[in-house]
Amino acid sequence: MKDDLLKILSGHNKDIDHQHLMDYLQGKLSPDESHEVEKLMADNELFNDAVEGLQSIRDKRDIQTYVEQLNRGIQKSLTKKRQRREKRKLKEGPWGYVAIIVIIMLCIAAYYVVKKALLSH
Repeated sequence: MKDDLLKILSGHNKDIDHQHLMDYLQGKLSPDESHEVEKLMADNELFNDAVEGLQSIRDKRDIQTYVEQLNRGIQKSLTKKRQRREKRKLKEGPWGYVAIIVIIMLCIAAYYVVKKALLSH
């Protein structure tokens, strides 16, 4: 469970290591070290919200459930975005090439018809 918390926070804040943050959440830091973490929280609103959210969880055993729910939600959201992006892409296929060739042939035929019509008058 503790490792899952570290995974959630990985790479998001370079100013504090994850074990230090976990110690802060568990109240294991000295007052000076706690003050340093609180200064970081004051400087970074997103980090502050994340720490407050983790502190608000009363039963630490529920954290694993929250982690799994977050991961599922993120995965579902990313999958939906990926599917929408794929739908927006033009599908390459032989019909596109056939249509281009037919249009070019019609343009060439129209050119010769118009040229012949102008020469005959």
